[in-house]
Amino acid sequence: MKWHEITISTTEQAIEMISNFLHEMDAGGVSIEESGTLNKERDTSLGQWYEKPLNDIPEGQAIIKGYFTESVNMDELKMQLVPRIEELKEFGIDPGQYEISFKLVDEEDWATAWKQYFKPIRVSEKLTIKPTWEEYEPEAGENIIELDPGMAFGTGTHPTTALCLQTLESVITGDEEVIDVGTGSGILAIGAMKLGARRVLALDLDPVAVSSATENVRLNGLSSDVEVLESDLLGVLGGKVVHAVNERDALATSVTLPVDLVVANILAEIILLFIDDVFAAVKPGGIYIASGIYKNKESDVEEGLIRSGFEIVDKRRDEDWIAFVARKPQVNE
Repeated sequence: MKWHEITISTTEQAIEMISNFLHEMDAGGVSIEESGTLNKERDTSLGQWYEKPLNDIPEGQAIIKGYFTESVNMDELKMQLVPRIEELKEFGIDPGQYEISFKLVDEEDWATAWKQYFKPIRVSEKLTIKPTWEEYEPEAGENIIELDPGMAFGTGTHPTTALCLQTLESVITGDEEVIDVGTGSGILAIGAMKLGARRVLALDLDPVAVSSATENVRLNGLSSDVEVLESDLLGVLGGKVVHAVNERDALATSVTLPVDLVVANILAEIILLFIDDVFAAVKPGGIYIASGIYKNKESDVEEGLIRSGFEIVDKRRDEDWIAFVARKPQVNE
């Protein structure tokens, strides 16, 4: 089978939004390749080592590829995509001097080729992400997240995902009820359970993400502990869940609102839209981890959290990305 491959050369800052655009246009898959340069600062605190660069993509740049069936008119698709990329500038996201091209490729050329670059990676003291197809022998105390992210969802290699997992490790003490907003591959929901959470509700509006997260939860033996729903936080607060993948498990494992912890690894623009909803969903003394925030939106998110009533407990950084740890005050404070 032949597929149209569209290639977009852009900035790392624009990766998540442009990838999302391609999904909304019904891409059959999306792949992302970031800079392979050794010039960028890298975390070696957990003994990570880095080979010579795998590509010659300039630092700060990225290449996004989307795959569409042969019947799609790619000229029309490009005409729809360009205005959406241009609009990112209005939200403070710079796509740079982006370039777009496309060609026909065979399915076998792209469907599994990306897997050769995804290896086990230790992202924190307690957590290691392992692709399901890789052999790996964990050390004592090392918790393994088995992951098959499909073509587009979080693998833990992006700074925002690794940052979120590290922040979860610093916050979870055990037996928490957690909501993961925008779960993607389910990696944060699974990580929270591996770190000692009692139950997790994982939410996403993308049915493909819901399917991916559900499968990864199953691969990690957590189907009775992690509930995956096609919904957003406002929908859950209002009792308007779009779809439960497994109704029986959903009824058996549903978290009780308000919860101890909410985590959201999504763009700042989206985070700013539902801070009040998170405040309502977290119990007094509860924690909100907001990640996926690029440095140019740091002050906006901080002001939004404080305005809604949160206290900023901590800020963690990885490259140009920030994760906030915010706390809802106790009633008597």
